[in-house]
Amino acid sequence: MDNRVKFLLIGGILLTILLFFISIYLAGMIFIVTVIIVMSLLIMQDSSFHPDIVATMREDAKAIVVRNSGNATAVQIHVALVPVNKEFDLPLLAADETMEYPLDTMAEEMKAVISFENEHHQSFSRSYTLSAMGGEFDPLKPMIPLFKWK
Repeated sequence: MDNRVKFLLIGGILLTILLFFISIYLAGMIFIVTVIIVMSLLIMQDSSFHPDIVATMREDAKAIVVRNSGNATAVQIHVALVPVNKEFDLPLLAADETMEYPLDTMAEEMKAVISFENEHHQSFSRSYTLSAMGGEFDPLKPMIPLFKWK
């Protein structure tokens, strides 16, 4: 646990004990707020160092765009393009960084299999179906389209 989180937890407990003698309701509210803040900080620490590599096809279908949409640097990135039998490696891709891999000819449809690691050597892999006609992953698309999405 981080020192700031420990300090916040101890301070919240001491303030709760102090306010318990004044008002039990006020002490309860401070205790609940302290627990919520500590849990939020612990969740934030747990979600660090997670790169997320996304592969898409450029609009003219002549390049593969590899983007790191995570919150950490991805290292040792290996991308395999399945039906065209091409592979390429990237040494690292920082958070929110993009790289394009040009193709020899236009590609209609292919699958990109990506394996990569974070800075703490945890392995990840992703697989994306790429098509020149669209149909790519849209993170804002709801699972149940209500109210005329788009």
